[in-house]
Amino acid sequence: MYYDFTAVLLFLLLGSAFVIGSLLFGWLVRPRRKQKQKASIYECGEPTIGSAWIRFNSRFYNVALVYLLFDVEVVVLVPAALVLRELARNGVAVAPLIAILVFLFVLTLGLAYEWRWGNLDWISADEEARIRLEEEESRERIERVEAAEARHNFKPLENSSTAAAIRNE
Repeated sequence: MYYDFTAVLLFLLLGSAFVIGSLLFGWLVRPRRKQKQKASIYECGEPTIGSAWIRFNSRFYNVALVYLLFDVEVVVLVPAALVLRELARNGVAVAPLIAILVFLFVLTLGLAYEWRWGNLDWISADEEARIRLEEEESRERIERVEAAEARHNFKPLENSSTAAAIRNE
C-alpha cells in the first residue's frame, strides 16, 4: 500500500538533500572577508539614487497583470488542446471546441480593452506630450543661448589657463 508513495518520498528526500547540500557547499566555499564596498546597497550593479520608498507608476502593475493573464491562458489552452484532440478522435469535440473558442473570445475582448485604453503602453499619451514639450523647450533655450552668443560675438577662451584646465579634466 505504501509502496506507491516510496517514489514520491525518495524524490522529496533527494530534492531536500540537494538543496541543503548546495547551501552548505556555498557556505563552505565562499570568502568571508568583510569590506565596506561589499556591504553597500546596490541594485542590479548600479549605485542607489534616492530613497527606496518611492511611488511606482501603476502602469507597471497593469502590464504585469496583463502578462500574467495571457501567460495563464497558454497554461490552460495547451492541456485543453490535448484533451480536445483526444475527444475529436472519439467524435465528441464540438461542445469543448465551442467552450475553448468562447474562452479565447473573452480573452481577446480583454486584450482589445487594455489596448484601447492604452494600458499596454509604457509611456501614456500625456507623459509623451509632456516629454515632447520639455524637449521643445530645451531646444528653444539652446537656440536663444546660441543667438545671444552670436549677438555678443562670444568666442571661447582658447589660450587661457582656465580653458586649458577644463580641457585636461
